[in-house]
Amino acid sequence: MKAAPEAQKRLLDLAELDSVIDRLAHRRRTLPELAEIDERSKSYARLATQVIEAETDASDLTREQTKAESDVDAVRTRAERDQKRLDSGAVSSPRDLAGLQSEIASLQKRQGDLEEIVLEIMERKEAADTKVTDLVRQRDQVAAELSAAEGRRDAAFTEIDKEAAEAKARRAALAGELPADLLALYEKLRTQYGVGAAMLRGGRCQGCKVALSIAEMNNIKAAPHDEVLRCDECRRILVRTPESGL
Repeated sequence: MKAAPEAQKRLLDLAELDSVIDRLAHRRRTLPELAEIDERSKSYARLATQVIEAETDASDLTREQTKAESDVDAVRTRAERDQKRLDSGAVSSPRDLAGLQSEIASLQKRQGDLEEIVLEIMERKEAADTKVTDLVRQRDQVAAELSAAEGRRDAAFTEIDKEAAEAKARRAALAGELPADLLALYEKLRTQYGVGAAMLRGGRCQGCKVALSIAEMNNIKAAPHDEVLRCDECRRILVRTPESGL
């Protein structure tokens, strides 16, 4: 393939722009904020689930407390009713009187037992409410950290995308100035090897960093200036410049 030496040298500019674009794409994929966002998102999801579970437990305890307090009220009401009957003197039979007094004593004991249950439930409910408050605080803190990380990611994306767009625009302009066959070869090699063209500097290919032999250098010296050369080692287009050592 033949191409003007100046066109071949422009391949180095194209390769540099491709390198810039690749670095920007890699930077976009590997932003530290992406890993942080992933971690924070998982933490938020876990905490959100724990908050729901804790709130459910607290709600269950509220219902349990309400029922226990209702049981206490029912026993208290019955005991107060029996005490009024006893105090009114309406019960005169010794046997009925003894039965009523026994029932009052039993109700008072039952009331005391139920009140202990209420206190125990209240303690559990207080602990459950504290747990909900703590988990909500943790969840909201993680949400704030997640939002901050997403903000930093979006800002970084905006900066990277702007730089990439500028580099791609310069690349498109430069590629439009190159011979079609030379550009096609470059693109093919770039797809195969990552880099399509490399400078020959001081007798060494800058693509694979291999030093050329004396025979190879002599062949390059003898080649026409418009001949498109390839590195025997890495197969990339080998661009001659004043720094090539020829």
